Amino acid sequence: MSYPIRRVGESLITLFLVSVVVFAGVRALPGDTATALAGEEPTPEAIAQIRASYGLDDNLVVQYVRYVRHAATGDLGVSSRTGLPVLDSVLEALPVTLELSALALLLAVVVGVGAGVVAAVRRGKPEEWLVNAVALLGLSVPAFWLGIVLVLAFAIALPVFAASGFVPFGVDPMENLRHMVLPVIVLGSGLAAVVMRQTRAAMLGSLSADYVRTARAKGLSSRQVIMGHALRNSLVTVVTVLGLQLGHLISGAVVTEQIFVLPGFGKLTIDAVFSRDYAMVQGVVLFTSAAYILVNLLVDLAYSVIDPRIRLGGAQ
Repeated sequence: MSYPIRRVGESLITLFLVSVVVFAGVRALPGDTATALAGEEPTPEAIAQIRASYGLDDNLVVQYVRYVRHAATGDLGVSSRTGLPVLDSVLEALPVTLELSALALLLAVVVGVGAGVVAAVRRGKPEEWLVNAVALLGLSVPAFWLGIVLVLAFAIALPVFAASGFVPFGVDPMENLRHMVLPVIVLGSGLAAVVMRQTRAAMLGSLSADYVRTARAKGLSSRQVIMGHALRNSLVTVVTVLGLQLGHLISGAVVTEQIFVLPGFGKLTIDAVFSRDYAMVQGVVLFTSAAYILVNLLVDLAYSVIDPRIRLGGAQ
């Protein structure tokens, strides 16, 4: 069996297990779902009607099969807080979180890879010490503290950027960037530090490899050796780290969106948890998990493009 087919199969099995955990986890929360949906001072008749309409009287296996069947067709249920379909709420919040995550990832790659290359090439020099110090700072500073400091400095003391809210890029690109700069820095700084350290470690290994010495012996310039040989072979490690750090990016988005009041997945999840909106919690977690599994699958399949030594089609 070829590697891509096997990885797709493993991803589907993982998604199935995630759906089981999400389904069981929501039903393991304290309290009765029907009572929570019925509101304050519910009557027994109202609770019984809710249990019948949501199929809560059925056994868990029947409920799970119905849940999977509906989810496969895009029906994630109806929010008990807003009365809107969960999928509509998820799709409404998705562009905000996608933009935040994509820009944070871009920041992490540009800054992290660039700084990692500089630290490796200038090993033992002041440039490496400075990069390592900044990376350590990025790993140590809590996101909520950094967000508060940036708001105080660049939204209140110097009102250059917005402290909260969101403006769609299609409505006003400049206002969109003005609202997104601070959240992107908060979310991307920690990831940039991780990428920097991994890039530096991978580059140090590549620069001491035989193929790099051979390239230098052939008379290639330092730029060609670093960018065309050492960095290219170091990117496998970097891409792996980015795929694994996606979970950190998603969890960090929850905190970041709360700090800057962005109407994305994070705020949607927090509001759903506090209002005991089980359908919304279930839908958001399942959607996020599926996205995480998909990205990691794409990362695995991208290895053959980055490193020609890897032949996914013949991997066992």
